[in-house]
Amino acid sequence: MDIGSFNLHDTFVVLDPDNHATPEENNADLYTRIDARYDKFKSHQLLSAHIFTEDWANWEIHPKGDEVVLLITGEATLRLKINNTEHIFTLSKPGDYVLVPRNTWHTAEVPNQAALLFVTPGEGTQHQPV
Repeated sequence: MDIGSFNLHDTFVVLDPDNHATPEENNADLYTRIDARYDKFKSHQLLSAHIFTEDWANWEIHPKGDEVVLLITGEATLRLKINNTEHIFTLSKPGDYVLVPRNTWHTAEVPNQAALLFVTPGEGTQHQPV
């Protein structure tokens, strides 16, 4: 068990299928490292936080589960593509969140700055340019 005090922007948390939590340093090799350590993230989730100052450059999709995207500060608009229809959700006050259903392409627009918390089922995640 890893015990300590961490900052979620610097140290993410991997949640395994038994709900064991493992801190993982947020650095350049994070995603390569967690793919190797956690069997390509099969049945795992990633708890992370990011600060954005511009729109996302990509759409992403998580085929193995729903993602939670929660606003900590700022404002962000999430765009989801469901059955060829785009759905738009604006997160404008701390605590607002969007549940992104599995297999749903999504991206975000950030007018100024936004800090977002994510609970992501990472296995099989894909990206494509906006």
